Amino acid sequence: MTADALVLDSAAQDLLFREARTANTFSDEPVTDEQVQAIYDLVKYGPTSMNMQPLRVVLVRSAEARERLVSHMMDGNKEKTAGAPLVAILATDHEFHEEMPAQFPHFPQAKDTVFAERPVREAAGSFNASLQVGYFIIGVRAAGLAAGPMTGFDAEAINKEFFTDGEHSVLAVVNIGKPGENAWFPRSPRLSYDEVVTTV
Repeated sequence: MTADALVLDSAAQDLLFREARTANTFSDEPVTDEQVQAIYDLVKYGPTSMNMQPLRVVLVRSAEARERLVSHMMDGNKEKTAGAPLVAILATDHEFHEEMPAQFPHFPQAKDTVFAERPVREAAGSFNASLQVGYFIIGVRAAGLAAGPMTGFDAEAINKEFFTDGEHSVLAVVNIGKPGENAWFPRSPRLSYDEVVTTV
């Protein structure tokens, strides 16, 4: 069995991947700030290019903010987002380079050389923040919670609503909590190893 080749025990493999699913309904059990901090304090160690950390997370807790967010979700996602105990907006900060001298201290001039131009920052920031989105989802699972990541929304409207400085771009909206009744759709098929991996 290929799973036996992994150092991570089978229960952890199931928790993070094989048995983990995108939740569509949630229980009423709250998600605490302490849980979210524990998630972030784990996943911040995931690798990125030049140790850049462009991901920004907005926790949508108030009823007023939730209503504003739900109004910009596609119809199929509105009910899920309205009913989740916690919703996180995950975005790229296009001014991430301001932290590069501290985050990449052996090449602090990267801030003003490599990332001086906005299009370069947008491309690098969006790619690396997307990596961090993936780490965040795995971190939610590691906390024993279910994640419902979505890209079905009006991105321009969410950017205007929640990031008024024009320096952030939403990547995903993630519903977070304990799964509720009938939380799962049937598991969709995955490509096999032989369909994905080649050796040269």
